[in-house]
Amino acid sequence: MKSLEVEQRQVVVIGAGPAGAIASALLKRHGHDVLVLERQRFPRFSIGESLLSHCLDFVEEAGMLEAVRAAGFQTKHGAAFAWGERYTDFDFRDTFTPGQGSTYQVQRAQFDQLLADEAARQGVEIRYEEEIISADFDGDCPRLGVRRQDGSQYRVETAFVLDASGYGRVLPRLLDLDLPSSFPVRQALFTHLEDRIDTSSCAGRGFDREKILITTHPHLRDVWFWTIPFSNGRCSLGVVAAAERYQGRDADLEACLRQFVAETPSLARVLGNAVWDTPVRALGGYAANVKRLHGPGFALLGNAAEFLDPVFSSGVTIAMRSASMAAGLLHRQLSGESVDWEQDFAVPLKRGVDCFRAYVEGWYDGSFQDVIYFQKASPEIRRMISSILAGYAWDVRNPYVAEPKRRLRVLAELCATSE
Repeated sequence: MKSLEVEQRQVVVIGAGPAGAIASALLKRHGHDVLVLERQRFPRFSIGESLLSHCLDFVEEAGMLEAVRAAGFQTKHGAAFAWGERYTDFDFRDTFTPGQGSTYQVQRAQFDQLLADEAARQGVEIRYEEEIISADFDGDCPRLGVRRQDGSQYRVETAFVLDASGYGRVLPRLLDLDLPSSFPVRQALFTHLEDRIDTSSCAGRGFDREKILITTHPHLRDVWFWTIPFSNGRCSLGVVAAAERYQGRDADLEACLRQFVAETPSLARVLGNAVWDTPVRALGGYAANVKRLHGPGFALLGNAAEFLDPVFSSGVTIAMRSASMAAGLLHRQLSGESVDWEQDFAVPLKRGVDCFRAYVEGWYDGSFQDVIYFQKASPEIRRMISSILAGYAWDVRNPYVAEPKRRLRVLAELCATSE
């Protein structure tokens, strides 16, 4: 049997999405040899199009902010929420935590390509259409089996592997790290539209293209929609619902999504002139968890490790935060320092993820919706909540970050008794 060619690289990053691009660029800026292996050919479609403000902190750290700002993406200043005739919004320029006040709503095919190209411009080698088919971490160094598009294979030996493969979850699959998520199985139906949005129609308020719109179904509070306007007159539209909410509905995906929208008058008004010109897609059972975030010779970034729910657009933020943390820690390790991946990566990363988790759970049990839609909220508390919605879920100076479950429970009770 012909032996496989063997290549030796200092660091291998699996996946060229936002986490992979940020991590590889940061490591390259520290002078390390980095190879990125990406299974797909970019540009490629992805959802997760409404970035949080905290994302730009990591884009800036990786030296990519100027390119992102020049790309013409839709500016985003916050998040709006609609339920029946109720409407409220949060401005990310007015938050408890200092940071980026604005961010962007992006078509991910273009955004991810831009970040990957910026990493390559900084000297990172990215190989597209190359798939990891085996992973061995039992020897003296990590070894990855790689298959090219033409079917040929080779092996890479490396000092460390960062898995930024997103929903592909390469190392969790190959190393049997997957755990079932504690979240119920939900499904999203989504598409892109030529939106032709009437900017005067949103529950009696003007529609703001500089905010994501989250709409709660008027009768099913665990069903919600995203409407994410882009700078080119198009938008991303999706509905998220538990599996049982789809029972008895049209099997045709577009007809099913249109039915959900028709049941929600405020959103139907917003999209009344839209042109449905793109096939509707489905994504279900996306919530994921793992046994551990790291091991000898590897660490998991972003969705490769854990994905909660799309409701607060936290996925890309968690991915970029984990990329920045892992790159800094790995730089120290490669420089000869002794590092503690559990205490310096897993524990602090989980702190913010668990904060997001508390508010996601609160959204679906209704308690956080009660807070969001409360009409008499304290401006200071709104600023604290706005910080979390902007992605600053690691700022423990914010009491709603430091004690998310307790604080949310008390606040929801106060809102319920004050209505």
